[in-house]
Amino acid sequence: MDTLAVPGARLYFEVHGAGPLLLLIPGGASDAEVFRDLADELAARHRVVTYDPRGISRSLLDGPPPEPWLTTQADDATRLLDHLAGAGEEPVQLFGSCAGGLVALELAVRDPRRVRLAVAHEPPAMGLLPDAARCAAFFDEVYATFRREGGPAAMDRLGAIFGGRPAPQLPEVTDNSRFFLSHVMLPSSRCAPDVTALAAVADRIVLAGGRESRTHDVHRPVAVLARRLGRKLAEFPGGHVGYAKHPAAFAAQLANILAG
Repeated sequence: MDTLAVPGARLYFEVHGAGPLLLLIPGGASDAEVFRDLADELAARHRVVTYDPRGISRSLLDGPPPEPWLTTQADDATRLLDHLAGAGEEPVQLFGSCAGGLVALELAVRDPRRVRLAVAHEPPAMGLLPDAARCAAFFDEVYATFRREGGPAAMDRLGAIFGGRPAPQLPEVTDNSRFFLSHVMLPSSRCAPDVTALAAVADRIVLAGGRESRTHDVHRPVAVLARRLGRKLAEFPGGHVGYAKHPAAFAAQLANILAG
């Protein structure tokens, strides 16, 4: 466990195991705790790095919230990799979940010489969808609910993208829902990754989704992106948070993909 000073924040991170470096990038309101069981499963073959994104749990801000969101998150991940592996000296692999998947894709485009493989699991790139305007209006409504009625009501409303169920409950050090609703939800859901740029590094990208979330709105963007890139979608155990609900089975499949 350690912290890394970056402009405007201090990033909390943990390192598990030994071997090729694998960075796990959490999404939404999650911190490193969400990957604890997955990291334990993968640590026999990898040096697994988990961290709290800035403003989340133990990664405290000493400046304004992240703006622009994706650029700041990718900058933070790059600084963490530089700190642990040197500036581009060691190839790395990435797994990003939800909003973390957007960060993983951005890193693959930024530095394909460093990123050996990036696995993006259900990134919420609603800007890629044909009904992107409707989706943006939905997230605006969730944000308005947050401002009007508070965090719990907004998180309940957000459940619509998870098949009408409540937003998944996940292990976390602190409740980050207010920070997520204030500073992460809107910019991450409005992302529309550059498909042309991703096509140039498509051999270093694996797009993935949950077996149980195939009919959920949160799954739709990764399916669209896979079709546009001409890539087969990797199906993982569980739903949007299968890595937390089924860590052993999820880790076994992820390890096979990383080895391949």
